[in-house]
Amino acid sequence: MLRSPATDTQITHGRRLWLYVLVGLIVVFLVVPSLLVIPLSFSNSRLLAFPPPGWSLRWYEAFFCSLEWRSATVTSFTAAFLTMILATAIGTLAAYSLRVSESRIFQAAFIVFLLPMMIPAILIAIGVFLLYAQMGLNNTLLGIVLAHTVMAIPFVVITVAAGLRSYDMNQEMVARSLGASRPWAFLTITLPQIKISMISAALLAFITSLDEVVIALFIAGGDNMTLTKRMFNALRDEIDPTIAAISSILLLLSAILLATSQFMQKGSGRGR
Repeated sequence: MLRSPATDTQITHGRRLWLYVLVGLIVVFLVVPSLLVIPLSFSNSRLLAFPPPGWSLRWYEAFFCSLEWRSATVTSFTAAFLTMILATAIGTLAAYSLRVSESRIFQAAFIVFLLPMMIPAILIAIGVFLLYAQMGLNNTLLGIVLAHTVMAIPFVVITVAAGLRSYDMNQEMVARSLGASRPWAFLTITLPQIKISMISAALLAFITSLDEVVIALFIAGGDNMTLTKRMFNALRDEIDPTIAAISSILLLLSAILLATSQFMQKGSGRGR
């Protein structure tokens, strides 16, 4: 296997062995600290100690039996779902507009949609907080959804744009030449063929909202406190092992959604 070619340039896997080892070490360095939280969530101790002195489900029970934790969970999942819908719609239309436009101004707008990924989240959070203070949107579900949508749109634009690049726009042009309007041609011809990219983008938008914490620290509170902010507050006030249980659940959910997104994109690529 090490002597078999790894690419079309006949570079063997053996000559790339150092690269595989390096990537493996990087993955271990990034992933293992996150995985350590899973055994900690099954500890029977009130302290976060590794290895756990004993095993128990008490912290999962504490999470599901707590009204405060359940309320924050409902808020986070509601915000994530609404963000997914809004960001997917806006991001898909933006990616489509950039794909069909030949103007350099519209092409430069692609960078604008990526700005939330480039600007530090803390700066966005401060700006959103000051703006919401004038509009009365702090500590509201609408404010959380709008802010999370801004953070999620870049992922949608990138994912849908990748799907549109492999799509033959001549099919839509044929439909329009037969009398279909651009919106109807998009809905009936283009949209069904990029649906895998859209679903993948929607999953990424959902994860982005569910895992976001920096902006939530500024604008979420009261009855609309998100799960991530409540976790941060609990970690600041006391070391509550319930956080390990919640982190394990979120880690598993994020892994499942990301794996589903990657699987759907690869399946779509093989289909083409």
